[in-house]
Amino acid sequence: MAESKTNKKSGSSTKGAVKTTRQQNAEKGFTASATLARNLQAVLVDLLELALQGKQAHWNVVGRNFRDTHRQLDEIIDDARAFSDTIAERMRALHAVPDGRSGTIAKTTTLPEFPAGEVSTTETIDLVTERLEAAVSTMRDVHDAVDEEDPTSADLLHAVIERLEQFAWMVSAENRSPAGR
Repeated sequence: MAESKTNKKSGSSTKGAVKTTRQQNAEKGFTASATLARNLQAVLVDLLELALQGKQAHWNVVGRNFRDTHRQLDEIIDDARAFSDTIAERMRALHAVPDGRSGTIAKTTTLPEFPAGEVSTTETIDLVTERLEAAVSTMRDVHDAVDEEDPTSADLLHAVIERLEQFAWMVSAENRSPAGR
């Protein structure tokens, strides 16, 4: 049997749940713990840094296979930006506050600094692969704690990890020789 409530201001009666405003609805629901927020923030800064370093590489890569490397960097940058937006928006959905300021990124990223100036395609491949793997490492480091508290956020990490690992394989293949030859 549904509970009947009477609105004191209007005197109207409602069956079932008490009516709430949009603001009240927006503030209800699952809220990230400080640990979950910290873990998602760590992922966010590495994704933002990956996009920034990808642009640095994109602008300054020179040498053989320039065009292919240049275009592949665009794909990585686009995905890193999209993934960072997804993670930041997930944080907001969980009532956590993402921090994507440049100072925060520089202070807290796990990615090593990208070198200044022109960089050969061969070195760029190795540097970008290292950064892709570093970003994935951060996600794998926080994954279990994220999954324990919020499987939905962990599902987002799965998609990001899958794509960045695919990029790492594809990018690094440029500098590899066939095994056993």
